[in-house]
Amino acid sequence: MAREAGRDPATATETVTTSTHLSPAFPGRAPWGTAGKLRAWQQAAMDAYLEQQPRDFLAVATPGAGKTTFALTLTSWLLHHHVVQQVTVVAPTEHLKKQWAEAAARIGVKLDPEYSSGPVGREYHGIVVTYAGVGVRPMLHRNRSEQRKTLVILDEIHHAGDSRSWGEAVLEAFEPATRRLALTGTPFRSDTNPIPFVEYVEGNDGVRRSRADYTYGYGTALQDGVVRPVIFLSYSGNMRWRTKAGDEIEAKLGEPMTKDAVSQAWRTALDARGEWVPAVLRAADQRLGEVRRAVPDAGGLVIAGDQDTAREYAKLLREITGHPAVVVLSDDTGASQRIEDFRHSQDRWMVAVRMVSEGVDVPRLAVGVYATTVSTPLFFAQAVGRFVRSRRRGETASVFLPTVPTLLTYAHEMEVERDHVLDKPTKGGEEDPYAVEEELLAEAEREQSEPDGEEQLPFEALESDAVFDRVTYDGAEFGMQAHPGSEEEQDYLGIPGLLEPDQVQQLLQKRQARQISHSRKKPDTEVDLLELPADRRPVVTHKELMELRRELNSLVGAYVHQSGKPHGVIHNELRRVCGGPPSAEATAGQLRQRIDKVREWATRMR
Repeated sequence: MAREAGRDPATATETVTTSTHLSPAFPGRAPWGTAGKLRAWQQAAMDAYLEQQPRDFLAVATPGAGKTTFALTLTSWLLHHHVVQQVTVVAPTEHLKKQWAEAAARIGVKLDPEYSSGPVGREYHGIVVTYAGVGVRPMLHRNRSEQRKTLVILDEIHHAGDSRSWGEAVLEAFEPATRRLALTGTPFRSDTNPIPFVEYVEGNDGVRRSRADYTYGYGTALQDGVVRPVIFLSYSGNMRWRTKAGDEIEAKLGEPMTKDAVSQAWRTALDARGEWVPAVLRAADQRLGEVRRAVPDAGGLVIAGDQDTAREYAKLLREITGHPAVVVLSDDTGASQRIEDFRHSQDRWMVAVRMVSEGVDVPRLAVGVYATTVSTPLFFAQAVGRFVRSRRRGETASVFLPTVPTLLTYAHEMEVERDHVLDKPTKGGEEDPYAVEEELLAEAEREQSEPDGEEQLPFEALESDAVFDRVTYDGAEFGMQAHPGSEEEQDYLGIPGLLEPDQVQQLLQKRQARQISHSRKKPDTEVDLLELPADRRPVVTHKELMELRRELNSLVGAYVHQSGKPHGVIHNELRRVCGGPPSAEATAGQLRQRIDKVREWATRMR
């Protein structure tokens, strides 16, 4: 690795793929609209790094975009130019240690994933360790960083904020490092633990936020064809459960409820003994079958809340498909090998619990079922990130969800880029959906004895059924409610597996128009579901519904003074014009329609 004559690594900006370590085929394929053998964003990030030559560099790139390729390309360049002499990669899980070592080996960089202590074999350029390993022996890694010029790659660096001890250990271990490259692919932590080696900049509002040196968000990656578009298919249904006090409660998933009721209805839906889970698994498997027409090796992943439930889901999948599902459990010593075997197989389904976050890297995953009550934005982003890695143009991902306001909000915000906020602005009494979550990543990585979500109150799930509710795609909602197995549901499950993003949008619009047309021809006696398009049936929380009623009453009160008509007369007129039941029973969509109408009336009188 002799330095090129006359070249100063501090100013060198030649094309990075000239490095002697890089195979001519690395990374093996050049996605659409890229330069050379690197994707366009990877080349741009490399150019930014080589121009600045910083000691610390933070790259934020959406899951599936190719952070590992970028990091290893940079590693090869820095080793080749003697900027560094050795490499330490810090990964979140044992499984990822092996993935990093295998990826590095393909470009001639040899990393030891089994390192524990002592000198490193002379055949290696460096080591791969976990954050937990650094936390146990920070001084060992500090001594290594002091002895030779070291590049440290901190993969999914938000893990360094998991606990104060981990953050302190990372800081102590790698403070002497020559270069530090931090990577993350999901929204940063919502707690206020500072992350080592990340720069925080104070905004005009006095709040300090993380600053990335290069950002490649999901929205941009989708436009570039680097990641798949995601179609979210959500299912509602009637849930019935018994509380600890012995009261039986029945509610429909997706209707405004208190937090406790949402939690218990959600958990009732995910009970494998009910009808909701089997119906959704059948729909998901049918969707997978459609995708496999165009992508024969496409696979599916069910994200379960705990180990017992995962086994029950696997049993259901075997009954539905006639084939066994691969089960990956947190305490299974062969979990990593099971994932690796599934990755290279033609098997249809895998069910996983703990290793759903950064630990599962299976590019052929195309269909997912979110069957857990973990409700943090980071976990949701990590989970969906398992399905967005694109291998060929036109691939789409499909994720099945329960109709829960929190999850649909996250689905709408797929393209929102966030930074890590150190100083939380407080809003009097107002709930922050990204409030302090001390165990944010622990929820993603720990063994879960029971489903997470809101506070777990004792209850007994009694029965559930499933109703196809809506499709969420690119921030818009489509479809009317339909029974499982109906022609209307099949319209959405049968969307082709290879489509351009704009084609997906057009097709969803056509399917909804056809569903509305069929609905209008039904006799009233056959209408047993809510016959309204999804965009007129917003899924809101109990609190949001109360606010809509309050807003309507306030506007009606103001209109009373303008028109001189009594409150009751105005409310009755709104019902006559807009349709629907009294305000106390009206849906969010009906309330918003009345709000718009009374505003229109008030404007005419001015």
